[in-house]
Amino acid sequence: MGRVTPIDAPWQASTPAYGDILGTTAKMQRIFKLVAKVAPTESTVLILGESGTGKELIARAIHLQSRRQNGAFVPVNCAALPESLIESELFGYERGAFTGAAQSRRGLIEEAEGGTLFLDEIGDMPLATQVKLLRFLESGEVRRLGDNEVHIVNARVIAATNVPLQELMKKGRFREDLFYRLNVVTIELPPLRERTEDIPLLAGYFLEKYARRANKKLRGFAPDAKAALLRYDYPGNVRELENAIERAVTVSEADTIVRGDLPQSFFATPMLEAVPSHESARDAWSLDEVERDHIVRVLNRQKGNVTNTARQLGISRTTLWRKMHKYRLMRPAAPEKTAREKRA
Repeated sequence: MGRVTPIDAPWQASTPAYGDILGTTAKMQRIFKLVAKVAPTESTVLILGESGTGKELIARAIHLQSRRQNGAFVPVNCAALPESLIESELFGYERGAFTGAAQSRRGLIEEAEGGTLFLDEIGDMPLATQVKLLRFLESGEVRRLGDNEVHIVNARVIAATNVPLQELMKKGRFREDLFYRLNVVTIELPPLRERTEDIPLLAGYFLEKYARRANKKLRGFAPDAKAALLRYDYPGNVRELENAIERAVTVSEADTIVRGDLPQSFFATPMLEAVPSHESARDAWSLDEVERDHIVRVLNRQKGNVTNTARQLGISRTTLWRKMHKYRLMRPAAPEKTAREKRA
């Protein structure tokens, strides 16, 4: 955990280092220095961190400081693409390669020519596609589905994951040779709960950002809102904080953000470990709250694996993604041990 942050810490906006990336802690300062060092190179970068820690923002920062800044930045969420489509999306296809391929199409790798390809949630990439990706990383060669011709593509690859790839390698779900090809430079982003000193800084920045968009004049945060923001554990990290501030700005009726403007999850979150009082409180929940809670529990049990979670829930991956979007859920990393488990 980060150090305890006093409620009277500065809550005003500050200039981000890159995009929406802010941080004064030693960990974040080291990351900013590493980004500045690696950006001008052509090295492959692997970004580690829980969902919502800003992995894509770091990837964009590397791209914008590189010699490829005028080229395309092509983000690909490997977890959001069905296994049956990910290869054709990445590598493209020729007309007639499969049913529905009415015309030839370049893949996302070719779209990143001269720029940067960002492969988010790389751990969800099927093994067969991993083989083709490794060949591209080693030779720059891309072969579209149904095509005998090889295309040479000049694109830098940045990958990211919220699941330790070493664990997937042990289970035979991720290739060891691909891991070492991706893991040239590693950047590990800390969860927000480990840099609580940055919460006032981030909250002030997001307040100004969304107040400006909403054309509202807001002076800051009331003491009860500050206390709630500092007390919360942020399972969704910086992304969850940003969403909470955007919501607070939208519903606020005064010139300051008060406790009641924040999402209900900040006070009675289903992400907390179940205890008897939590179970009794469920009786007053709405159906949506019960569904959200159950999805969160199964996601945690399945360690963020969307395919296994959908299977246990008896729904399709597409339906699960839709519900996760509805309830603003991010896939969790492996849950930390409770205090009781640590004592055992």
